[in-house]
Amino acid sequence: MAKKVVATLKKAGAGKDWTRIIKAVKSPKSGAYTFKEEMVPAEAAKDAFKA
Repeated sequence: MAKKVVATLKKAGAGKDWTRIIKAVKSPKSGAYTFKEEMVPAEAAKDAFKA
C-alpha cells in the first residue's frame, strides 16, 4: 500500500510543487508561542514568511 501512495506523489510534480511552512506565532493574550502550519506553493514560500 505504501508503494502505491509514493507512486501517486511522483506523477508530474504533484507533491514537489508545495512547501510546508511552520511559523512560531506569539499569542498576544497569554504570551505563549504556538506553531502555525500551512502548505503553500513553492514559488510563494518566501512571501509566506513576510506576512
